Amino acid sequence: MREVILAKTAGFCFGVKRAIDTVYNEISPCDKDTKIFTYGPIIHNEEVVKDLESRGVVTIDEDIELAHYLQGDFSKKVIIRSHGVGKAVYDQLADFKAEIIDATCPFVKKIHKIVNEESIKGNEVIIIGDKTHPEVIGIKGWCVSEPIIVDSIQKAEDIALDKDKSYVIVAQTTFNSIKFKELVEIFTKKYYNVYVYSTICNATEERQKEARELASNVDTMIVIGGKSSSNTQKLYDISKKECNNTYYIQTLVDLDLTVIESAKRVGITAGASTPNNIIKEVQNSMSELSFEELLKEQEEKETKIRNGSVVEGKVIDVKADEIIVDIQYKADGIITRSEYSNTPNLDLTTVVKVGDPITVKVVKTNDGEGQVLLSYKRVAAEKSYDMLQEAFENETVLTGKVTEILSGGIIVMVEECKVFIPASLVSDSFEKDLSKYLGQEVEFVLTEFKPKNRRVIGNRKMLISARKAEESKKLFESINVGDVVEGTVKNVTSFGAFVDLGGADGLLHISEMSWGRIDDPKAVVKAGDVVKTLIKDINGDKIALSLKFDDNNPWTNAAEKYAEGTEVTGKIARMTTFGAFVELEPGVDALLHVSQISNEHVEKPEDVYKVGDEVTAKVVDFKADEKKISLSVRALLPAADTSEDTTEE
Repeated sequence: MREVILAKTAGFCFGVKRAIDTVYNEISPCDKDTKIFTYGPIIHNEEVVKDLESRGVVTIDEDIELAHYLQGDFSKKVIIRSHGVGKAVYDQLADFKAEIIDATCPFVKKIHKIVNEESIKGNEVIIIGDKTHPEVIGIKGWCVSEPIIVDSIQKAEDIALDKDKSYVIVAQTTFNSIKFKELVEIFTKKYYNVYVYSTICNATEERQKEARELASNVDTMIVIGGKSSSNTQKLYDISKKECNNTYYIQTLVDLDLTVIESAKRVGITAGASTPNNIIKEVQNSMSELSFEELLKEQEEKETKIRNGSVVEGKVIDVKADEIIVDIQYKADGIITRSEYSNTPNLDLTTVVKVGDPITVKVVKTNDGEGQVLLSYKRVAAEKSYDMLQEAFENETVLTGKVTEILSGGIIVMVEECKVFIPASLVSDSFEKDLSKYLGQEVEFVLTEFKPKNRRVIGNRKMLISARKAEESKKLFESINVGDVVEGTVKNVTSFGAFVDLGGADGLLHISEMSWGRIDDPKAVVKAGDVVKTLIKDINGDKIALSLKFDDNNPWTNAAEKYAEGTEVTGKIARMTTFGAFVELEPGVDALLHVSQISNEHVEKPEDVYKVGDEVTAKVVDFKADEKKISLSVRALLPAADTSEDTTEE
């Protein structure tokens, strides 16, 4: 008896299935005046592409100008395949006023974001992958500078990097994981400033690992996939190293069954873009089950309609509030409006038509009227949960829209799933009012994922803190005492103001706001003001700022303006028991001693002046080193006559 072993991970991965589902879902409700396109083949599988073309979907050849397809006054929808495309393609599609439906795999999207942000920062990007593969071409299209693309050890050895530059390495998601590690090691051993992002998809790595183990334990290995599928080719290469009798086929037609006649154990795996029906067809063709056993197996499949099972069906009737589905069962299935979508009052006839294939979940095998109650939206939610599961395991940054504000946090929708972000994890500082986030797109990572308990917890604070830490590190590496920097005033206190310098806050103390005396910082700056300041001191993570620039230091030319004997005018700024201080200009005060106020005896300054009075006096002493100026009003008065009158009567 021959043993046929099918790899658990064979067939569609999450990203590919998501892309295919997207296309078929768009075909169903599409009106006759709308044309649907896919940018390039939606997946690398000729059978799927042919089926879509038979349904009116047009595949855009990337080597032909978009105008060839999109020129004209008609509604057009362009679906971006799971491989993704460069930014320029999005811009071109927008110019043609095409509706863009993005089916790019979220894990490929993550690479786009990485290379875009890193290249904007000035870091050089190294892409490990096939330069002709559409995924790599798309990644390249998000780099602001020309990246380096490597796919072999020889190329990696030949490349000379600039040791004064920083480099980041990413990989094509389907690249051979072992080969990736070898190439990374070549770069890191050269002591270059290299940071490595692990971007090979977990599903790809698991699929390759399983193929390697399976191939090493069978007599014959069959690898199924499209001829142009990169990940299938890698599975074949891996399997061939372990099992010499390895065969690469696209469908059952390509397989010569005589090659397995003497095989006791046959292994089967398939690329990420291989439909399940093709895999099953190949698997069944190698089976030695009897006709009775095959019939029994088929009957079991047809009767596996039970609560919680997911089945394929065909729409046989549509009403505004319900859909009737043939699920190859003794009773038809029914999808109510509420089990199709969360959109209130949705007219189902506008989104589904008779004949559409549909994947549904069995809610009840008997709804009380002999029909099977089905759910479409629960299947969609579970698909989203698969994506969230991978995102949780890979610590992928997710983006979702805030749909609800609760007393303890916010609810974010990611596709069909709700993620709760507690108030304490929304930001890196306490925010009493979270209503400002309603309707916003926010980024976060998952820190807890328990879908069975409906407990999916997000954390936005972690990203904000990490981003600020990185910005702070860069700021402190780039600033020095004496630098002039620009920042935004965050808040003003009684003792000064805190200025956001883009990575850290600096303190602008009240004493450093002016060369003159300041009583209230709010009279100088307010929150939101953009100010240029001087870095006076850096002590650990504390930055002291100043608005006292040397070029406006009033003492710079004070020796000339206030030389001894000069007559000056100023205002009384404050009083002491021994005299009054006169402000000659902001930052320059002079002492008018009580003995120099009048020729007559003055007990205290308040007897003659009050704060704000204007005074004209003569400079009688100037000490530059001590920044002290002494004034005298007496020096400007006529000399007192102290002689006695000797005139005779």
